[in-house]
Amino acid sequence: MRELQRDDYTPEQIEAALASVYGVDRTLIDDGTYFVVEVDGAIVACGGWSKHKTLFGGDVWTGRDDDLLDPAVDAAKIRAFFVDPAWVRRGLGSLLLDACENAARAAGFRRFEMGATLTGVRLYERRGYTAVDRLETPLPGDCTVPVVRMVKEPTA
Repeated sequence: MRELQRDDYTPEQIEAALASVYGVDRTLIDDGTYFVVEVDGAIVACGGWSKHKTLFGGDVWTGRDDDLLDPAVDAAKIRAFFVDPAWVRRGLGSLLLDACENAARAAGFRRFEMGATLTGVRLYERRGYTAVDRLETPLPGDCTVPVVRMVKEPTA
């Protein structure tokens, strides 16, 4: 985050987000909906999807809602995508996004929603997501970080 998001966020925003919003979400791991790309024993990319209402945020994030979604009416949440800076622009984000969308479809979901970083918006737009809202997320230290709520509707 410190390297890849420096053009979109201030150092203060990045550090505050690392201490609160960004971080491990054990619910994704426990649910088996978090995927990693591993090369020579090192994780170089990760991302997941959720059947819970929380749009974004790790375990320590206070804005969580772990109620279950209804696949018949709710959108699966695409969550927690990170790529090692040495591995960007190699299709790993798209690979993970495909894996997440396919797994969520297998669980009955047809729609997808996410809270994207400004840095990730371009990738998600290329993958059929539409920005619908910009959220100013409060962080420790009296700053906020913009997050873009994006959705992807099923195609006919």
